[in-house]
Amino acid sequence: MADEVTFPIAYEVPRSVADTLGSWWEDRRGLIQPSEFLIGADNRVVASSYSDGPMGRFDARAVIGLIKFYDSLAAKK
Repeated sequence: MADEVTFPIAYEVPRSVADTLGSWWEDRRGLIQPSEFLIGADNRVVASSYSDGPMGRFDARAVIGLIKFYDSLAAKK
């Protein structure tokens, strides 16, 4: 998948990155649980989602709607 997009995708995240992000680390499997971020044009976090299991992930349609909303606000400036 990383070869098909023009933005960076993280994988094989070490515990130190999980700690920096404030993400939940699963010791049993040695992995970070989903930590999703929407970054604005100014490089600030616009929205985030932290999960400790299979629920609570970003929904693509909702993210697209949020991006369109922020774009509409920027267009008014």
